[in-house]
Amino acid sequence: MASLGLLLFTAALIAGLCTAETQPLKVTTITQEPYTMTKGSELEGFCMDLLSTLASKLGFKYDVHVVKDGKYGAKDERGNWFGMIGEVVRGEADLVLAPLTLTAVREAAVDMTKPFMQTGISFLMRKDIASDDSQYLSFLNLFSTEMWMGILVAYLLTSFCIYLVARISPSEWDQPQTEDNHFTLSHSFWYTIGALTLQGAGPHPKALSGRVITAIWWMFSLVVLACYFANLSSWLHLDSKHLSIKSFEDLANQNVIQYGTLKASSTLAYFKNSNNPTYRQIYENMERQQSYVQSMDEGIRRAQEENYAFIGESVSLDLAVARYCNLMRCPEVISMRGYSIAAPLGFPLLKNLSVAILQLSESGELDYLRSKWWASSCVAENAQASSLKASSLKGVFLLLALGLVLGVAMALMELASKSRSIANSQRKSCCSVLTTELSQRFGRSEEKMSAGTDEKCKA
Repeated sequence: MASLGLLLFTAALIAGLCTAETQPLKVTTITQEPYTMTKGSELEGFCMDLLSTLASKLGFKYDVHVVKDGKYGAKDERGNWFGMIGEVVRGEADLVLAPLTLTAVREAAVDMTKPFMQTGISFLMRKDIASDDSQYLSFLNLFSTEMWMGILVAYLLTSFCIYLVARISPSEWDQPQTEDNHFTLSHSFWYTIGALTLQGAGPHPKALSGRVITAIWWMFSLVVLACYFANLSSWLHLDSKHLSIKSFEDLANQNVIQYGTLKASSTLAYFKNSNNPTYRQIYENMERQQSYVQSMDEGIRRAQEENYAFIGESVSLDLAVARYCNLMRCPEVISMRGYSIAAPLGFPLLKNLSVAILQLSESGELDYLRSKWWASSCVAENAQASSLKASSLKGVFLLLALGLVLGVAMALMELASKSRSIANSQRKSCCSVLTTELSQRFGRSEEKMSAGTDEKCKA
């Protein structure tokens, strides 16, 4: 009988072990984009893809549920754990797969694997309440480099065309041998810059061809100046609100923007336990104002709608920046740490999970999953007055080019008409008369000016 009882007990023990092996693991997680998200009655996201890959690699089954209290895991005043860590400690879950930070306090209560993602602490806020240090020549940034180069080229070409038309057109310069041409090259440059600054500089062109060019240039100048002043107004309006915040020290030394983090999170614990005076100041300010949020979504919403800086994990903040173009993340990242999978103390699969995570990292699978779920759907935009590009005013530049071509063509037609009249009256070839006229206007006129200069010097 004793042998039969022992045999039955052994059989029952083996059956229990087999049943335990085939029993699916209870996995707890927390809903946070893009780690775990609800899609109908199912869950999807980075963590779900990672869990599926690990289960396939190690050959285990699992059941996933969302943590009941919506917390990550921390101790209450009596020393009891709540959140996902609490579920593992109480035996309600076998694994925690979520953006759970590996900390010394959590490692003492549960076992944690090698990190599957590296992160740190940073903060995000709206772009329109944070900016880089102002520069003395920042007003030049209202136009892009291409735009400034386009304006310079347009200015040089227009000035030269005005000078060219003033010499070619008989209406502007009828007798090159005896008359002085008021539109010298230097005066043409001065006239064009005067029109660009809305000052004007006489004398003005008398020929129709010159007036066409100057009218087009005035129109071009008005459009360019209107665009510049519109950008300048926007820039000055935003600059009055700018607080140059690029670090936690900048954040702590101002009292205009409120800031906070997740309540009962490892980020809050970091500031609470830090000996750094700046970080202690940040914690004391958050504690005094009770500026904590209950969830990541609430922190992002407040950062979008209020003068609020949300402090959190840099990886999660990068996702928010990719989704919402009006947000920016501080370039400073402190307290580098990793996200790990948590399990009960002495969990037999822990070593295998760590090895599998390292293998996925070395094979690039983790990078692929991150690129899949962190893909940005945000079209890059700037809350500040962005630099105006030349392509935005390509129609105006085209109109100016057509005006210059039209003006020069009209001047040539005017000179050709005069040459034809002279050729008919003197019975000469029109081409020879036109060549003579051009020579007098560009060649001999310069000789005459040079000779006049020499005579004045001798006198």
